[in-house]
Amino acid sequence: MFNGKLLAMAIRSRRLQLNYTQEYIAYKLNMSQNAYSKLELGYTSVTVERFVELCGALQVDVHDMLKPGLQVA
Repeated sequence: MFNGKLLAMAIRSRRLQLNYTQEYIAYKLNMSQNAYSKLELGYTSVTVERFVELCGALQVDVHDMLKPGLQVA
């Protein structure tokens, strides 16, 4: 089953691995830092299109981001 909170945690974890700021990723996605923060905290859902863009900005394959329990390197 897909869990939005776990996905949000994976997104944050990957961003921190890359040492990127929320502001940087928000800029890459053409959205406000506040909107990105809500996405990363799991307060808002993400569209498939936005998820693909996010994976690109985080330099991770979409399939890898969706694997449960996988540490993305």
